[in-house]
Amino acid sequence: MEVKKGMNEKEIEDYVNSVLKQMSLEEKVDQMVGNGLFIKVVEDRGFGKRVYDATGSKKFNIPPFKFTDGPRGVIIPGSTCFPVSMARGASWDIDLEQCIGDVIGEEVRAHGGNLFGGVCINLLRHPAWGRAQETYGEDPFLIGEFGAALTRGVQKHNVMATAKHFVANSIENARFKVNVKIDERTLREVYLPHFKRCVEEGCATIMSAYNKLRGKYCGHNDYLLRDILKGDWKFQGFVHSDWMYGVKNTVGGITGGLDVEMPRAKYYKYRKIKRALEWGNISQAMIDEAAGRVMRTILKYNTKKDSQTYGQDLIGCEEHRKIALEAAEKSMVLLKNEKNILPLDKNKINKIAIFGKYAKVKNTGDHGSSNVRIKKVITPLEGIKEYLGDSIEVLHNNGYNNSAIKLAKKADVSLIVVGLNHKDEGEYIKELRVGGDRDFLSLHRKDIELIKAVSAENEKAIVVLIGGSAITMEEWKAEVPAILMAWYSGVEGGTALAKILFGDVNPSGKLPFTIPKDPKNLPFFDKNADEIEYGYYHGYTFFDKEGYVPAFAFGHGLSYTKFNYSNLQFEIKEDKVIATVDVKNDGKKAGGEVVQLYIGFEQSQIERPIKLLKGFSRVSLEPNEIKKVKIEVSKKNLAWYNPKTKSWEIEKIEYTLYIGGSSKAEDLLSTQFNLNI
Repeated sequence: MEVKKGMNEKEIEDYVNSVLKQMSLEEKVDQMVGNGLFIKVVEDRGFGKRVYDATGSKKFNIPPFKFTDGPRGVIIPGSTCFPVSMARGASWDIDLEQCIGDVIGEEVRAHGGNLFGGVCINLLRHPAWGRAQETYGEDPFLIGEFGAALTRGVQKHNVMATAKHFVANSIENARFKVNVKIDERTLREVYLPHFKRCVEEGCATIMSAYNKLRGKYCGHNDYLLRDILKGDWKFQGFVHSDWMYGVKNTVGGITGGLDVEMPRAKYYKYRKIKRALEWGNISQAMIDEAAGRVMRTILKYNTKKDSQTYGQDLIGCEEHRKIALEAAEKSMVLLKNEKNILPLDKNKINKIAIFGKYAKVKNTGDHGSSNVRIKKVITPLEGIKEYLGDSIEVLHNNGYNNSAIKLAKKADVSLIVVGLNHKDEGEYIKELRVGGDRDFLSLHRKDIELIKAVSAENEKAIVVLIGGSAITMEEWKAEVPAILMAWYSGVEGGTALAKILFGDVNPSGKLPFTIPKDPKNLPFFDKNADEIEYGYYHGYTFFDKEGYVPAFAFGHGLSYTKFNYSNLQFEIKEDKVIATVDVKNDGKKAGGEVVQLYIGFEQSQIERPIKLLKGFSRVSLEPNEIKKVKIEVSKKNLAWYNPKTKSWEIEKIEYTLYIGGSSKAEDLLSTQFNLNI
C-alpha cells in the first residue's frame, strides 16, 4: 500500500495501522515532536518568518505538518493583515469570517505551510486580558460560530486548523503558572461550548493551554484531553502543546493525552519515553495512539486533491486586501452619535484637525505570536488624506502641547485618535517588554487630557478608539458628541475609517463584549494570580444578574439610519425553535443590522443566566425596505449540564424568546414558549 492523492478514510486508516506495525519505537516518537526551532529563529533573526515543520517520516511517506500562526492573518511577512479577531467578532458576519479563513488558507499554502495555529477561541472573561484581541468576544455562542467559520475557510484549502488554547486561558501574565478553579457546570456551559463547536466543525488539531485547570496543567490534563475531548466529543485529530512550556514532564504529557510536544523534543525525547515505558509509567498503546492520530490527520489533509494552485502571487494580493477592507468597514462600532454629527459632510468642512499619535502610526495589534509583519498599512491619517484629496485641508498634531488647542479652535471638525498599542496589551513577552494584561481599562492620562482639551475648544470633536478590548470612558464620554470604536483594523483600516466618517459606508458593527461604567462591576481579575476561581457569570450575564447598567451593552452599535422591529413570531418544529421578525429600515440611508436572538431562563428551577445569546443574523436593508429575518435555535442549545447525572438536560419550563438590536431590554421584543420534550 502506498500514499497517494485521493485516499479515503479507510485507506488512510489501513495505511497508518500498517505503518505502526512496522515502525520502531524511535520512529513513532518522531511523530510526536517538533523538529526544532531555535536554530531557525537565529538564522531568520526573528520568529515567524517561515513555516516550522514537525513530525513526518520520509521512510513511510508521511509528510510533516508545517506550522504557521495567526489569527489576524498568516504571520509570515508579506501576508494580508486583517483586523484582529475581536474586531471581526464585532462584524457578527459569519460568511465574511469564512471568507477570511479562505484567504488565510490560500496564503498558508502559498507560504508552503499546511497547519494554521490561529483559531483562537478563548473566552473574554475580563477585558483586561492581554490577548483579548485574539478572540471574538465574551459570549461562548458567538465565539463558537466564528471559530467554526474560520475553521471551514482555512480547511477548504487542505490546511489543518488548530483551535486554541484548550482551555480557560483568560489571563496572560500568569498563564504559565495560574491554577484555574472551576465547577463542572461553569466548565461545560461557559468555557467549553466554543471548543466543542469547532470540533463539531471538524477542526484538525487542538492546542493545549499553559495554565492549570483544577491543579493539573492543561497539557497533562487527562480529564480535558482524554475524557472530554477524545472521549465525550469523539475528537479524531491530534493535540499539540502550546510552544516552549506546554509540557512539564514526559509521563504527565503522554498519560494526559497530549500527542505532540512543540516546538522541539524536551520531554518527548526517545530515551525518556523508552525509560517511561520500561518503568511501566506509560503504555505502548498510548504511543501508538498519539503517533497514529498525527499520521492519520496529516494524511487526511495532505492526500486530498487541491482545487487550485497556490502561487506566491496570492500572498498579500489586492483581492485579499479588499476583503481586509470589508472586514474593517463592517467591524467598526459607532458607540455614540449625538445630534447626528456623523457622517461628516465634505461640503460643510474647510479644515479638519486630526489629533493623536495613533493617527499616523501603523498600529495593527500586538507583537507576539499573532503579529503579521507588513509594510503597506493605511493609517487613519493616510486614509483620510487619500479620501479627501485636496478638497479639504487636513492637519495633524500629536496633541500633547499647547499648539493642539490653537488648532482645535481653527478647525471645523476635530478628530481625536487615541487608544492602545502592543506595549499596553497583547501576548506577554517579558524580554521585549511588550504585551501582557492591562493594569487599567481607561485610556492613558495624556489621552484623556487631550480629549478634554480639544473638546473644550471644538464642539465637533469625534473620538476614534484604537484597541482590542473594552475601554472605559466615564471621565470624558459626556464631553464629546461622537465615539467610534475602530479596533486594530488591519492593512486597510485607515481607508475604512475615512469611508465611515464621511458616510460612504454606514457603520454596522456591534460590540462583542460589555463595556462597564465602573471596572468594579466586573469579575475579579489578578494578572499575577497563582490561583483564581472562574465563576458561572461574566460579561452581560453578570450585568443582568447583578442589575448593573453598562456604559455600552453587549451587542450595542449605532447606525446612520434607524431599524424598527415588529411582528415577532415563532414555531417549534421537530428539534428546532424557529423565530421570525420583520426588520424595517426607517431611515434615509441603506445600512446593515445585526439581529440578535436571546433565550431567557427566568422560570428556571436551577441557577441559570437571565438570558443567553443563541442566534444572530446580519441583514442589509435599503431605505424603507422590510425584510423578514428567520433565526433557528436547536433545542439542544437550551440544555444545561447536570453534574449529578453527567448529562445535558432540557428543562420543561416556559422560556422567553428575545429578538432585537442589542442585549439591552429596551432594544428587544419578546414572547414566551414551552417545549414538548
